[in-house]
Amino acid sequence: MHDARASGHPVAGREIALLTNPTAGRGRGARHRDVALARLRESGFVVRNLQGRDADEAADLARGCVADGVEALVVCGGDGLVHLGAQAVAGSGIPLGVIPAGTGNDAARYLGLPRTDPAAAADRVVASRRRTIDLARSGDRYFVTVLAAGFDAIVNERANTMTWPRGQMRYNLATLAELRTFRPIPYVLRLDDETIEHEAMLVAVGNGPSFGGGLRITEGALLDDGLLDVVVITRMSKPKLVRSYPRLFTGRIDGVEEYVHRRVRSVTVAAPGIVSYADGERFGPLPITIECVPGALEVFA
Repeated sequence: MHDARASGHPVAGREIALLTNPTAGRGRGARHRDVALARLRESGFVVRNLQGRDADEAADLARGCVADGVEALVVCGGDGLVHLGAQAVAGSGIPLGVIPAGTGNDAARYLGLPRTDPAAAADRVVASRRRTIDLARSGDRYFVTVLAAGFDAIVNERANTMTWPRGQMRYNLATLAELRTFRPIPYVLRLDDETIEHEAMLVAVGNGPSFGGGLRITEGALLDDGLLDVVVITRMSKPKLVRSYPRLFTGRIDGVEEYVHRRVRSVTVAAPGIVSYADGERFGPLPITIECVPGALEVFA
């Protein structure tokens, strides 16, 4: 193995933190970390190899590394760990690197990162090409991908309680189960300076175009346009929802008259009894106000 320092390698001696969720992707997190860690150290990085016992400890570790001034925070896991990492580095100028190891990996999709090859993903960290993207913020919490606040959030709640099957099929089954009893939800939305009311199946607020492993609900959302994409699927018959549901997530939805798509700087979403999800994590009960924070996150892409 060549000595990176001897060749005057640009990363020699630079200290970065690698934070892993070892259980991500049914244990892929730990396997991908081992591959990425070896590649990063081989390249000359000084790597702090970290994992928390739980999300709170992982968040403390991430914040501690940022306070210490590491040159980058690299997360090895799924969108949940990207979410956690973004809280730690937002607005700091310290870049976030991603070694994808989750089930969804939408943030990695956005950034064009290899999703199944941790060594190749580590090479993106070594190359250290930066891109600046927006984040969505509510209070002091940020999200990177999409906030779900309706039928999709209810499906997420159910899917999270299921242990079988794996991957996308779990969401499909949770969807069918929830459809049986679902009633449209009365929403009040404040879109910048305009207030609208809808009986709707779901509301999604996207910083980027997809969630849940490539479900393109906010098709057309850009990561660096200073805007949030708000999608509302208004009241729809159950048979039509069943027929249209797959299309909601391919981005080919424009022909569906119940589909409302707006671009805004800020949005307030209010509806009774809904807990919102963002980046696949429980985010908080409605009502919730979300604003776009332009250029809040530096990423290796």
